[in-house]
Amino acid sequence: MAESPAKALRRILDSPGVHLGPACFDALSAKLVERAGFDYCFTSGFSISAARLGLPDVGLISFGEMMDQGRQIIQAVSIPIIADGDNGYGNAMNVKRTIRDAIRAGYAGIFLEDQVSPKACGHTRGRKVVPRDEAVMRIKAAIDARKESGSDIVIVARTDSRQAISFEESLWRSQAFADVGADVLLIDALASREEMKAFCEIAPSVPKMANLLEGGGKTPILNPTELEDVGFKIAAYPLSLMGVSIRAMQNALTAIKGGQIPSHGSIPTFEEIKEIVGFNSYYEEEKRYATNTDQVSLQNGTFKSGKE
Repeated sequence: MAESPAKALRRILDSPGVHLGPACFDALSAKLVERAGFDYCFTSGFSISAARLGLPDVGLISFGEMMDQGRQIIQAVSIPIIADGDNGYGNAMNVKRTIRDAIRAGYAGIFLEDQVSPKACGHTRGRKVVPRDEAVMRIKAAIDARKESGSDIVIVARTDSRQAISFEESLWRSQAFADVGADVLLIDALASREEMKAFCEIAPSVPKMANLLEGGGKTPILNPTELEDVGFKIAAYPLSLMGVSIRAMQNALTAIKGGQIPSHGSIPTFEEIKEIVGFNSYYEEEKRYATNTDQVSLQNGTFKSGKE
């Protein structure tokens, strides 16, 4: 029997060392993460909102749109995927529905935050959080929904109170999330290595996640050895793939506007692109269903009818 996505993720969390996870935003970026050898992947609400809607991550993308994008990502890869569950899309009852749908979609884990609606993106201005009791009830509702579904999906409890209120408040909320059964803890926008270490010292039996916003976020970008020394178990890189994709497309458009094609080395060959998106594996599988009157070209992978 195949290992469930959640069980695979829990095995990663139980294994030694710190585990790095880039954030994807569509099926293709998820496939590239898997091909690069990563054991798991996050989805990024920031990047999905940008890629799918061309809009900022300020609560404009809907629950249904995020779930639809997630299903496409999950179907494209075999590694476990952790969902960006935002603030659960409402109160505790909305959180329960979010968890149930995430389980049905095949997510291995989901992180939930304590922001108000509409939410703001991490490391940006204007973040506000719900009161303590409501924040804790959201995580309790997520745990209850998991139990009621007979699932073992990993619940990552995130607080944005470091930026919205204080570091001390974020520690209190993280401990409270651990007390009600969160599997992994995350304080967003930690501002120093000292804060990162203090965070990792609370609820020592619960794994900690680092959110390392590239290109100018508030949290120091520590290398894997430093992350492990501080006490983190997993680390997310939310904008690397989206960021380099934007820059690569800008460079390609500049070249085309100047009457050129992107420079050699900045673009894969057509054969490489076909391999990445799955043409070759499709052609191999197609051969299994060829009939006696059909011929399959072994040279270029195209299908030819014997009647032609």
